[in-house]
Amino acid sequence: MPTLPAGKGKVIVSGILFWYPLAGVTYQFLHYLLGLRRLGYDAYYVEDSGRYVYDPGLDDFTPEADRNVQAVAPILEAHGFAGKWAFRGAYEGGKCFGLSEGALRDLYREADALLNVTGAQELREEHLRCPRLIYVESDPFLSQVRAAQGDAKTIAALAGHDTHFSFGELIGQPECDVPVTTRGITWRPTRQPVALELWRDGGAPGNRYTTITTWHNEGKDIVYRGDTYHWTKDREFEKILDLPGRARASFELAVDGGGGVRERLVAHGWGQREAREVSGDVSRYRHYIHQSRGELTVARDQYCRPRTGWFSDRSACYLAAGRPVVTQESGFSQVLPTGRGLFAWQTMDDILAAVDAIETDHAAHCRAAQEIAAEYFAAEKVVGRLMAEAGL
Repeated sequence: MPTLPAGKGKVIVSGILFWYPLAGVTYQFLHYLLGLRRLGYDAYYVEDSGRYVYDPGLDDFTPEADRNVQAVAPILEAHGFAGKWAFRGAYEGGKCFGLSEGALRDLYREADALLNVTGAQELREEHLRCPRLIYVESDPFLSQVRAAQGDAKTIAALAGHDTHFSFGELIGQPECDVPVTTRGITWRPTRQPVALELWRDGGAPGNRYTTITTWHNEGKDIVYRGDTYHWTKDREFEKILDLPGRARASFELAVDGGGGVRERLVAHGWGQREAREVSGDVSRYRHYIHQSRGELTVARDQYCRPRTGWFSDRSACYLAAGRPVVTQESGFSQVLPTGRGLFAWQTMDDILAAVDAIETDHAAHCRAAQEIAAEYFAAEKVVGRLMAEAGL
């Protein structure tokens, strides 16, 4: 492991902020940047990928990143990161925004570490100038299975980093059915950091339990030991469609309602908001969480069935906002406290019991949610522990 100079230096955070410029993703990376800065690091955000970006206005991928940059850059700069960000489309005709290409090359030489959050940044020779390349995986199971099955692309991507963290906090534990023999890689547990001050003072809660989600996802199902492990969330929501008719509470999904989804939800008593409307602006996203009574949500089969210990970055924001969370058990109850402010469910009866408990003293569960966020998700604690375990 390289020896770093005394003092805290420059750290690059890389990921999918410009590639997928929706509010939940913006907050995910902003929390890392604010946590690093609070700890005394000189933090930069850099996205330098050969992928075309997703343009929400087009609902398609495009090499033209101008609109994405115009949406995201002002948020970074409003939080003190002017002059400390760059987007470069590393594809034919791609443009460089923020730092100049020369300044970006200098930054790669000067930085002490690059945090590849979500593992989305493909490594090229110029990235290897950073003495430390740290992989921070937010979606466990898929990469471990692919590596164990000998997928060359996955193995190469993981091998390019010297330290590996995962939101799968139970990886390596006996109860977790995730392959740990992934080509000699040691997976260290981490979770989403949250800058708590961004979520305070949101006013009184509303009367509906909500979440912000997608209904159907394709392309990441995988067969492991003869069974198919699913990525899409609609399979999990199907299990609880009848919830509004059974619980003494109201529920709403912020989810795109095309393809009959809205009609199906309404027929079962759910409220529905368009996810792109909520997620298209960081202030609307934050307000939506604050005006919720709490979060009721599901988790992907790939997180739950293998008991990875995964916990949602969005749910962490609900907790920080003082909104109780009722979410599908992935094994996270072994590393986070449940029963006050946070509940893990496996059956419909679990959800009904959790909602009844919250409604018995909603204010107390709101306080408990904030206490959990402060103790377990505060950005300086989570990022500080990650950097310490990485030897930085």
